[in-house]
Amino acid sequence: MNYLSRPGVADTVVIGLTDKDISTRKGSINDWGIMGLGFQPGNACVISTFRLSKERRMDQFYKLALHELGHTQGLPHCNKRTCLMRDAEGGNHLDEETGFCESCRSFLKSKGWLLK
Repeated sequence: MNYLSRPGVADTVVIGLTDKDISTRKGSINDWGIMGLGFQPGNACVISTFRLSKERRMDQFYKLALHELGHTQGLPHCNKRTCLMRDAEGGNHLDEETGFCESCRSFLKSKGWLLK
């Protein structure tokens, strides 16, 4: 991750992509499997397709990318079940997420995102 966050062009976010499993430390768990990780805020994130559904990979990939890009803008996890910023909490709930909730949408619009 640190390699990806090297200084680059202003207003640019680097997305690292892999099909390998990735993990991070979470509390007392040293190897917590994740689908992605983004600096919050920051200029880099990484996404893994390892835990995505084979049948819905492209749709889930798109949602995961938006989630991690949201983190790079400074958005934390959201407690709304259908929001793209929902914490996966060790699972894959991407099929339940339908878009950014109004609060997350407003935050991203304030950062210059053009959302419908």
